[in-house]
This record gives sequence, structure tokens and C-alpha cells, in this order.
Amino acid sequence: MNTRKRGAAGEERAAEYLLQKGYRIVSRNYETKDGEIDCIAQDADGTLVFVEVKCAHGRSMGNPLFRVNRRKQVQLAKMARRYLYEHALSTHPCRFDAIAVMPDKIDHLRNAFLA
Repeated sequence: MNTRKRGAAGEERAAEYLLQKGYRIVSRNYETKDGEIDCIAQDADGTLVFVEVKCAHGRSMGNPLFRVNRRKQVQLAKMARRYLYEHALSTHPCRFDAIAVMPDKIDHLRNAFLA
């Protein structure tokens, strides 16, 4: 399986996980000129959640959450601001989560970073 297909499969697992946890999926693969937000969801209290999904396909790679570095955080914040502006949600509560999809488990880090 190529990298793109593995990434899509990981994003699908993450979306299913969020649905099982009571989230509502608002958008997937939201694209801007700066990149893509993997998933935008709404949690039970109405907070809009911008989710970065990272996948590991082997045990030797470590936890992929460590790949949500400062550069990626800045990029996600910029894209999230664009989404909020486009949808007239600039005052809506939101946060950034990261989900690591590994062969044997899923790690969900709420409030992964502040922007």
C-alpha cells in the first residue's frame, strides 16, 4: 500500500474513532493554499475541533504525535483561521487535537497545542 493510501486509511480510522466518541464530523480534508486540515469535528459541547492525524505503520517509528512540530502547528493555525473566517465562525470556541493512528491503538491528544 502506498503512502497516500495508508494515510487515507489512517484518517478513516481516526474519523470512525471520533464518531464513536460522540463527535460530529464537520469536514474532512479541508484544503487551502497552505495545506490541508485532516478533519474538522464538533465535540459534544459544541467546540469546533481541528484534528491533525498522524499514522505509524510499524512499531519502530515511535508515536507519531511527535511529528506535530511547531512548523505544522503554525500551518494548522493559519488554515483554521481561514476556515473560521470563511464560515463566519470567528468567535466560535475551537481547539486543536492530534490523533496518532497506530496498528494496535489510537492515541488522541486533546488540546494538543495553543494557537
